[in-house]
Amino acid sequence: MSDALAGLLLAMADDELVIGWFDSEWTGVAPMLEEDVAMSSLAQDELGHASALYHLLADLSGGDADALAFDREPDAFTHAALLDRRGPGSGTPEPLDWAYTIARRWLYDTADAVRLEALAGSSYAPLAELVAKLRREETYHLAHADIWLGRLASGAARERLLAAWELLWPLAGSVLAALPGERELVDAGVLPAPGAVLTDRWLDLVQPKAAELDLPAPAEQLALDGPRGRHPGPDDQGFRWLWGQMTQVRRAEPGAVW
Repeated sequence: MSDALAGLLLAMADDELVIGWFDSEWTGVAPMLEEDVAMSSLAQDELGHASALYHLLADLSGGDADALAFDREPDAFTHAALLDRRGPGSGTPEPLDWAYTIARRWLYDTADAVRLEALAGSSYAPLAELVAKLRREETYHLAHADIWLGRLASGAARERLLAAWELLWPLAGSVLAALPGERELVDAGVLPAPGAVLTDRWLDLVQPKAAELDLPAPAEQLALDGPRGRHPGPDDQGFRWLWGQMTQVRRAEPGAVW
């Protein structure tokens, strides 16, 4: 069961680390000054959440939180496929796109809210206690994304939002997809409900909002059984590019104490 718990903590930490780093790129270039501040705050929160989860995992496994975050190769990361790219299109790096960022954040935050709500009742006390703290901040993250999703869906950027949504919706189920050892976690009460149940709860939450904004959200388009952490091919310009950015200082001085 310890391996399954470690896998759950690692997946959650990787999710928070990756979306935090991607969102931090909007500092200084967001559509308005208020969003420079907002996205910086959101990113800082997510990186703080990732750090707390890596430390929880390090306490469980006897490892080092910084090594878990920055010393693994790209293929060892287990974040959701929803978070695997910087933006739409191609290039090195992929272009930033506000509509893509907001669609991705809304889909992630809604799924994360369902996950955290369940884990608030986890039998693993250290995780339940941490989740209680994370939920307070994540509530504001979802409110921010919800406001922006409505703005983009009803404004001049609607076509860009639709294009981003069509790319991201099929991947949104990856946040709650079953992890290895899920049955053990459920039986022990560490994970109070399996991924399939959480996904149904998530769909009940997001489909009415999607319908209200006229965004397609058919359940049959969701990929619910794919592995996490896909980074296909050496030329992939999504997460592999981000990995290079976020580990470059660590790799420049291996073994340094900060």
